[in-house]
Amino acid sequence: MISKKMTKALNGQLNKEYHSAYIYLGLSAWASEKGYNGCASWFMVQYQEEVAHGMKLFNYLDEQGASIELKDIKAFNFAGTTLLEAFEEAFAHEQKMTGWLNELSDLAMKEKDHATYNMLQWYVMEQVEEEALFSDIIDKMKLIGDNGNGLYNLDKELGQRTFVDPTTQA
Repeated sequence: MISKKMTKALNGQLNKEYHSAYIYLGLSAWASEKGYNGCASWFMVQYQEEVAHGMKLFNYLDEQGASIELKDIKAFNFAGTTLLEAFEEAFAHEQKMTGWLNELSDLAMKEKDHATYNMLQWYVMEQVEEEALFSDIIDKMKLIGDNGNGLYNLDKELGQRTFVDPTTQA
């Protein structure tokens, strides 16, 4: 059984995961509107991953017999004008998520909640992958610059991504 403090913190993260999904859904819509169909598809896969991340926390709380508290999802409207800005905004968000997950992990250690700490390590490692993924895409975009051919090819490459539920992988 997890403490009330840990339950509250995990519920906070659960809602952040769903807000993340909303961000990627919004970025998908923005990319589609701008004609970046491959990136729209890429962001849609990211949306699906965030929903899966949320469900992993949801199921953990449920298995622990903890109360689940779903909050309103804050609106997201991308104010940028370039694809690079969209990915930079997403990367900055992932960096915030990393910080929050590290704080949660610290709390689990402080609470001597080994099961929760263990579960959270999956998220910590997932964030390492997420940040590397976004960093790589941003580096490619900076290399390409305003080259239409390069953007076309990158958009096409990113559109090849398919959803594989990361929470079910060994």
